[in-house]
Amino acid sequence: MNRMPPRIAGRALVALRVAAEAPGTGAAVRQSLRHALGVSALGDLPEAYRGDTPMEQRPVQARARRTLAHAGLALPSPAAWVHGSAAYGRAYGARESTPREVVARGLAALDELASRRPTMNLVACRDDAAARRDAEASTARWASGASLGPLDGVPFLVKDQHDVAGLPTRLGTICEPDQPARADATVVARLRAAGAIVLAKTVLTEWGMSPIGANVHQAMPHNAHDTSRAAGGSSTGSAVGVALGLVPFATAGDGGGSIRIPAALNGVFGLKPTFGRVSRAGDLFKGSVAHVGPIAATTSDLAAFLDRTSTHADPGDTLTSWAPGAPEGGFGARLGAGVAGLTIGVPEAEWGDASPEVARRGREALAALEREGARLVPVALPLARHAAPIGYLAIGPESLASVRRAWLEQRDRIADDLRVSFAALSGFSALEVLDAARLRMGLRAEIARALREVDVLALPTTAITAPRYTEADARESFSDPAALDGLCRFAFLANLTGLPAGTAPVGHDAGGLPVGLQIVGDAWDEATVLGVLAHLERTEVASVRRPAGAVDLLG
Repeated sequence: MNRMPPRIAGRALVALRVAAEAPGTGAAVRQSLRHALGVSALGDLPEAYRGDTPMEQRPVQARARRTLAHAGLALPSPAAWVHGSAAYGRAYGARESTPREVVARGLAALDELASRRPTMNLVACRDDAAARRDAEASTARWASGASLGPLDGVPFLVKDQHDVAGLPTRLGTICEPDQPARADATVVARLRAAGAIVLAKTVLTEWGMSPIGANVHQAMPHNAHDTSRAAGGSSTGSAVGVALGLVPFATAGDGGGSIRIPAALNGVFGLKPTFGRVSRAGDLFKGSVAHVGPIAATTSDLAAFLDRTSTHADPGDTLTSWAPGAPEGGFGARLGAGVAGLTIGVPEAEWGDASPEVARRGREALAALEREGARLVPVALPLARHAAPIGYLAIGPESLASVRRAWLEQRDRIADDLRVSFAALSGFSALEVLDAARLRMGLRAEIARALREVDVLALPTTAITAPRYTEADARESFSDPAALDGLCRFAFLANLTGLPAGTAPVGHDAGGLPVGLQIVGDAWDEATVLGVLAHLERTEVASVRRPAGAVDLLG
């Protein structure tokens, strides 16, 4: 990895911000960050690594869909404490609980979590009256035998980048207007149509730009397993809410790992679907790397999320017209398939950049899959090691352009750490950005070649486990380039290619912090990715551990 600047906060960060924004010294700050994050090295890569300047970002499907073996195994059975959506349905059907009772407990739990010290606040905003109204309607349906299906009455959380009618969408910043949305985002509307109940909208990092999970503008939760550690971002509140057992799933978004990073750091499952699979209508994050997807307590819930949100195109988002229909049997069609006969590509050079404990836990999980009949084969992906700096040159300028008005007119309302990042991003040249776009096309071709020979790729989800995040860190902005790069190191490959990528919790380090294993599949083949995650869950190689502060809405 590159030599990183130290973590800084307080007066030192203010001084860096002033230097980054000043005409005379800004160039030196930008050059330092370019070098540290690997951006400077991109210009020296061989010309053969580059593709044509992209005209669109339609994911490249490497091969026709293969017919893979299916073992017909039982669905994974989560730990007794984990309440997936199926557990809520069983409780409602058996008259052991009702959606009314669950929502009442959930709203109370949100208050209790916010009151903890350090805080475990999840809430950006909420509408208790609407949640209770929906719970009453669901309770009546269950009582009359007219349930809408397996998600009826199931509580879920919504990341505050997705519109919920009657609530503002603030994107983790104080620069966005506070006006309520007029309609639900498509992803929210489709889940509500299935009877699922919005408990609250969750906190995220400012404009989703930090993978660490810090945001001085909001009370952010700490890691579910160690409150002296960060929860990851940008889907911070969604991941912590699932990890604590408050909900079986939550909506999330992933532009550079923002689903997979917090899911991995908090020890739960996450899935970034193929670009265009899930509608972004009513999602205030756009751009060429941003995806909508779920964070969940079980692989069955990941599949159920896609079954409800992604079975047909959305006229409000033309990108969804790229997506083929749902696989036969639904997105969970391979949850019982096992891994016998599956070929898993392992890019050995990539694994060398993970910390020893992250690599050890991931390799143990791969060895377990091999014992279950999977075949591990080495693959060479020379451009993959540059995915993070290419990604910074994709998401960074796109994000800065999307908030241009705030950057020019409300800069004093932006946190110092993000101002440093934006100042650096504003100095990248058109040549650098477009050259990175050509390298991105080269990466897409490289990964497609690999996936013609293997069924999935296996990588660490992050290079490190959760970094430090204390109450003092929560009170003031800080910049930590090493943590940023360690969290994003393996994430951007799937964003730049638009390929589906999931993470499974496959153990923990010596300090008890969770470790994630990432599985990347071919375009539109979420079902195979889910099948691998499910077998890890079935064999208990992957498991969601109960945090000390867990909550139980089913009593």
